[in-house]
Amino acid sequence: MYDRIIKLLGEENIKVFNETKVLLIGLGGVGGYVFESLIRTGFKDITIIDKDVFDLTNLNRQILATKATIGKEKVNAAALRAKTIDDTILIKTITKYLQKEDITPLFLSGFDYVIDACDDTMVKVTLMTVCAHNNIKLISSMGTANRTHPELLTLTKLKDTRNDPLAKKIRHLLKDDKCALNTPVLCSIELPKKSKGLGTICAVPMAAGSIISAYVINDIKKEGF
Repeated sequence: MYDRIIKLLGEENIKVFNETKVLLIGLGGVGGYVFESLIRTGFKDITIIDKDVFDLTNLNRQILATKATIGKEKVNAAALRAKTIDDTILIKTITKYLQKEDITPLFLSGFDYVIDACDDTMVKVTLMTVCAHNNIKLISSMGTANRTHPELLTLTKLKDTRNDPLAKKIRHLLKDDKCALNTPVLCSIELPKKSKGLGTICAVPMAAGSIISAYVINDIKKEGF
């Protein structure tokens, strides 16, 4: 099933993807597309963490959300979907809201990449701190709500983000930690639109998830930014 990828990247890279251990935190709009892209690219050892269940409001932007998965735990729906694409894949599920106290060097040490697609600011801050000071590879998603231009998404360092209220808050919390401020992040440079809450169209988190997965793929191939 990976013939097209082998033609592009070669069998050796596919073998590396197969063996790379990924921790994906969050299976919402961004995380779901990260997951989909990784499993279709040959990643076979993925641990996913999320406590939520799908509801009707997820249908407009989350690839794992369907009428059939409403009311079901996101991690279980994701694991079942993965098996329908590649039945040799190994998905480890953790059904919980990750807390900052859970994030220790020991907990993260078994993974080659940590992908943060969660909504919890302090979890993001703690991930950046722990990963930066323990040589653990992390890519973190900033905000995608209230934007309509996926072409304005960019990979950058946390210290270089702009027009992103979430990133600004995290930069402030980490202002004295130069290592953590160098964390790779996916950020939109589009000014958030004013709305009555967090509005989202599918195109933006979809693109964000694809860019994050491509970052991991290209970093393995030593073509990161």
